[in-house]
Amino acid sequence: MYTGYYAQLKKYLADGLYPVSIAGKCPDWYHGAEYKKLAPKWSFFSEWKNGSHKGDNDYYIKNFHELVLNELDPAQVIKELEGFTGVSSDKIILLCYEKPGDFCHRHLVADWLNNYREEKRDVYLGAVTEWMK
Repeated sequence: MYTGYYAQLKKYLADGLYPVSIAGKCPDWYHGAEYKKLAPKWSFFSEWKNGSHKGDNDYYIKNFHELVLNELDPAQVIKELEGFTGVSSDKIILLCYEKPGDFCHRHLVADWLNNYREEKRDVYLGAVTEWMK
């Protein structure tokens, strides 16, 4: 499984990957698969984006873990992603807006899945990395 951003969608498709948006709201032009369970909740996202916690990444990370990731089972997430895409996890790329070096929840998702992989020694999943070809 990989992570990436919308601006490179054509490249990912050309590389044979199956894009899945994990953003709260996709760009209007994006008509691909979505998996909202991994999207940030509006309540903390709006506070981080424009509210009293504007730009506070620690606040965002804490809330994303508590309100999103802690409510999910990584094995079930992988199973659901593979189930509705019809491809194995090594062909899925999770999309959001930010460029690879910018702060983005998809990096938190990748770390979460990688921690699961390490805990379970799940060699099938492989590492979740940013697509850099």
